[in-house]
Amino acid sequence: MKQPYLAAAVQMVSGTDWRTNLQRAQHWVAEAATSGARLVVLPEYFCLMGARDTDKLALAETLGDGPLQTALSQMAARHGIWLAAGTLPLVSGEPGRVLNSLLLFDPHGHRIAHYDKIHLFGFSGLGERYAEADTIAPGREPLKVDIDLGELAFGVCYDLRFPEQFRRLVPFDLLVLPAAFTATTGEAHWEVLLRARAIENQCYVLASAQGGEHENGRKTHGHSMIVDPWGRIVSCLEKGEGVVLATIDPNLIQSIRTRLPALAHRVLE
Repeated sequence: MKQPYLAAAVQMVSGTDWRTNLQRAQHWVAEAATSGARLVVLPEYFCLMGARDTDKLALAETLGDGPLQTALSQMAARHGIWLAAGTLPLVSGEPGRVLNSLLLFDPHGHRIAHYDKIHLFGFSGLGERYAEADTIAPGREPLKVDIDLGELAFGVCYDLRFPEQFRRLVPFDLLVLPAAFTATTGEAHWEVLLRARAIENQCYVLASAQGGEHENGRKTHGHSMIVDPWGRIVSCLEKGEGVVLATIDPNLIQSIRTRLPALAHRVLE
């Protein structure tokens, strides 16, 4: 059985300048690593919350090349950590649309996996309108990776509302979910959805969020948190920038799955 380890969710309030955002990300990753975290997760859109939705198009990098990816690789290697950088825009091949991608780097700075957000957020009402599909091309494949810490499954923000994506991947130890939930939808649904995904998949959930009022006027819910396989919130940061830390304990996962073998009792796939 794998050993317990410390994991960290970084919460940010990213602005319209990617260089400033990258410096803030470097600061919080260093703080998490200094605290002993072996896995650190950055939030969705950590590098840019643009003045316009189209601003991300100019920042898009080709997978494997670009200043953002170089900086992330260096962060992981400098601190000797697993770094899940979610998300940054990657070239999609479609005019006017990018991929919204999470990259996973190992402690040597090597990119070992990436996940392109599958479900694209759309919402209108209460004076707000969001349509990610206008500027983002959807990913196609869910992702689960087996590393020395355990088995990790990945999703991004709106994916949280689609439990079938993660049921395809069980069993896994930790669901990693960077997000930028709106204040409106987050207040209503964020916590209950995170706890539900943890309970039904009998896994830890690490949710790294944007959390505050941004330069572009957007308000995000925050409440980055780590939830255990029993659905208990282990650690949470409501608003502002900072780091959420918690121990991921494989022994607790095994204990819960042994006492309540719900995954083994599944009938419908």
